[in-house]
Amino acid sequence: MIRAVVFDVGECLVDETREYGTWADWLGVPRHTFSAVFGAIIARGLDYRETFQVFAPGFDLTEQRQKRAAVGEPETFGEEDLYPDARPTLARLRADGLWVGIAGNQTARAGGILRSLDLPQDMIATSDDWGVSKPDPAFFGRVVDAAPCEASEILYVGDRLDNDIRPAAAMGLKTALIRRGPWGIIWQDDPEADRLATMRIDSLAELPDRIAEFNAEAR
Repeated sequence: MIRAVVFDVGECLVDETREYGTWADWLGVPRHTFSAVFGAIIARGLDYRETFQVFAPGFDLTEQRQKRAAVGEPETFGEEDLYPDARPTLARLRADGLWVGIAGNQTARAGGILRSLDLPQDMIATSDDWGVSKPDPAFFGRVVDAAPCEASEILYVGDRLDNDIRPAAAMGLKTALIRRGPWGIIWQDDPEADRLATMRIDSLAELPDRIAEFNAEAR
């Protein structure tokens, strides 16, 4: 049975449209051009950070984050950037008696913002907090350590095969692949998605009923 649900952050709970738009502005390139190159990079299976190298060879993302913060333009997101189904789904899952966590590749700053949003959850953790990033198996080891149940009773929800579904499944977690955001859409027809994902969803709002059905069949 599924007793805990842990969510990725970007393009799962948070719409990153504004974030990547501000990076295009920072680089001084049209937003649609940045988006097109971004999509081409991930469609080739490359690290999304290669997008920055196309426009600014030698670009250091950590250094540029610091420069943005220094001039009062830090990366940020807020309530308006949450997908509309995020908060209601978290609340419904907790009301159904499930343990709810949020854990993704995010900076310490992003972790602070997430905590300030007072989302319905039992845990918020970032890669900066844990000192390990997805897809490292140790990241999902930390997820298992944090949850009050066995790995096989945890459902990890994410939009990426490489960072979310594949490594989570390898650690024995159940997985839900959401079809949204650039990764979710570009990889939606990949055969690995059907093979590795416990369930595939178009909206987080589907999760409570899908989990209830799964648990009813598992009894």
